[in-house]
Order: sequence, then C-alpha cells, then structure tokens
Amino acid sequence: MALSKLDNLYRAVILDHSSSPRHAGELHTGCMIDLNNPTCGDVIRLTVVFDGDVISDIAFSGHGCTISTASASMMTVAVLGKTKQEALELANIFSAMVTGAEDERQEELGDAQFLAGVSKFPSRVKCSTLAWNALKKALEMGEAESKITHGE
Repeated sequence: MALSKLDNLYRAVILDHSSSPRHAGELHTGCMIDLNNPTCGDVIRLTVVFDGDVISDIAFSGHGCTISTASASMMTVAVLGKTKQEALELANIFSAMVTGAEDERQEELGDAQFLAGVSKFPSRVKCSTLAWNALKKALEMGEAESKITHGE
C-alpha cells in the first residue's frame, strides 16, 4: 500500500529532526538531567536554563533511535521561550497524544504533533517520551543546577 502524501510529510519532518536535530549539544550551566531507556538503549542528557519562570535556553545530547532524537529536537523547539507551566502543559499533551488520547491542543506541540502515530506502536512510546520526561524532571527541579541519572 502506498503512503499518502500526509504520511510522507510526517516521515519527512521526523527524519529532518532526527538527521538535523535542533538544539543538539551541551550547555555548561542550568538544570541537567540524564535519562535512559533501558529497553532500547536510548540515552539523553537534557540541560535547561531558566530565566525566572521562562526557559531561556535548552539543549540535549546523547544517542537514540530516530524517534527518540526527533522527539527531543521537536521538544526543544516547542518549549524554548515558554514558561515552566506552559512547558509542563505541552509535555502532558504530548504524553497523552502518544498513548492514544486526542486533544485539540495538539497543534500547540508544533512539529511534535507529527509523532501522534507512535501510539500505534507501544514499543516506541518510551522512545518518544524520553526527552519529554527529562523535561518534566527539569521543571520539577527548577533553578537548582543538578544532575540526576536514572532509567525511565
């Protein structure tokens, strides 16, 4: 069966974010979170810099599959410049979306809404949520410069 033009667009956006991830790299200041997905080996280090209540800078490094890398890239674009509360809301919308829940606010996710199809592949949900879970932990920690390492 041939893919529809929309499916091709989704794949192209995901591949673009995976092959040319936005905000990839490391920051030397901020809240640093290390997470891994022990079931597939994906690893992320997320660093978030807050200016008061706003995410003023964000970067990620590590290694992972196409879905994990694309999701991290999409997440950084979606939350940069957002308040902590706005970023947490986006993370919750994303988590619900990839587990099959529909929400009219999915548009707010930007390119990350293209990962909605992950819900059809339960083994890929952890790949797609790794960066978003790291973000949630960073939001919980706030201003403190910290590093935590654990699996999902």
